[in-house]
Amino acid sequence: MPVFPKVSLRPEVEDYLRESFVNAEIVTASSKQEAERKFETLLTHLSHPPSFTTVRVNTHLASVQHVKNLLLDELLKQFDGVRVPVLQHPDLQDVLLIPVIGPRKNIRMQRCEAIVGAQCGNAVLRGAHVYAPGIVSASKFMKAGDVVSVYSDIEGKCKKGAKEFDGIKIFLGNGISERSRSEIFGGLSELKGIGIRMTEPVYLSPSFDNVLPNYLFLQNLPSALVTHVLSPQPGEKILDMCAAPGGKTTHIAARMRDQGEVIALDKISHKVEKIKQNALLLGLKSIQAFCFDATKALAHGMVDTEEGFPGGPRKDNPSSCSSQPPSPVWNWNLQHALQILDSYILWLPSQLLLRVYRPCSLHLHNETAKECPEAVGLEDTSKSFHDPAPQPLISSRPVTTKVQ
Repeated sequence: MPVFPKVSLRPEVEDYLRESFVNAEIVTASSKQEAERKFETLLTHLSHPPSFTTVRVNTHLASVQHVKNLLLDELLKQFDGVRVPVLQHPDLQDVLLIPVIGPRKNIRMQRCEAIVGAQCGNAVLRGAHVYAPGIVSASKFMKAGDVVSVYSDIEGKCKKGAKEFDGIKIFLGNGISERSRSEIFGGLSELKGIGIRMTEPVYLSPSFDNVLPNYLFLQNLPSALVTHVLSPQPGEKILDMCAAPGGKTTHIAARMRDQGEVIALDKISHKVEKIKQNALLLGLKSIQAFCFDATKALAHGMVDTEEGFPGGPRKDNPSSCSSQPPSPVWNWNLQHALQILDSYILWLPSQLLLRVYRPCSLHLHNETAKECPEAVGLEDTSKSFHDPAPQPLISSRPVTTKVQ
């Protein structure tokens, strides 16, 4: 099965969403059959990667056209001379779109197999290689240099180090193994780096690992939209309350022409370092990053003036940062799904004139990525494809509100 037919949800979650989606208003406007068809189509689309890879241009250092030309040259090298179009978004002028080709159905599956976790699999569908810690299982005869078929264990049932796996799995494509099975599972040392270099992915998507790192930031479209909605102006002071790894933080600073002050908070120290690294890489000096829990930055009713927080921020951009891509399987129960949708609301001070909410991730815990070996396996491409997700602080419905 080369492509999972539709996203897999727990029955009670799917039933709840179906009931909400196929409601009386929609049925009246069309028909119950048409509403059901659209819901099933939605579930199918959610299990596939986006049609485009989106990258944001760092307009602080270069023009969009200049970076577009550089990117076209890079893609020519990456795709062995095949010209891949790079399109400028019609409304978000600093966003470039690269079409994703797939699913490609003429790829021959190999006898030698490797199984990766679902998170690693999601990243491979977006163009990443397989990093060694993300490999859960491999054929007993796999050695370095072998052509390997890579599969995603979408239900998380494959045992670490298994020699074969007969559970539900999705074919991700073929690659060349850079490590033998004994190296990966020998336990002598913690392996880092690429374990399988993908050569025939089911979805052909460019890799942005160290591609024009001063000029480009890989960022999903909804995340790039946030800063345009916020519309930061030079000289303003803006608070990003859940900022790591710094995608929206650096976008805000760039849109302000690096004139003003962006205060970036995250409660995990190594993530704060990532914000600082990205700001330095993109040449932005207006960003101040602090290790702090944004939910404790201001107590409701405690602060009445702009002096209550360093710099007196006028706007805030709470976000859970990671822009998770669609996935073949979500294992939440209904209680957790409803928690995610409805329970994370922040008390914010009255002096904040505008709030833009774009929670990008639906992880329940800050430590999810830290505890997940597949995510660790993608550590080297975290800027490009997969950033460990902090806990959402707000409702997952995008909201823009003005505070009186």
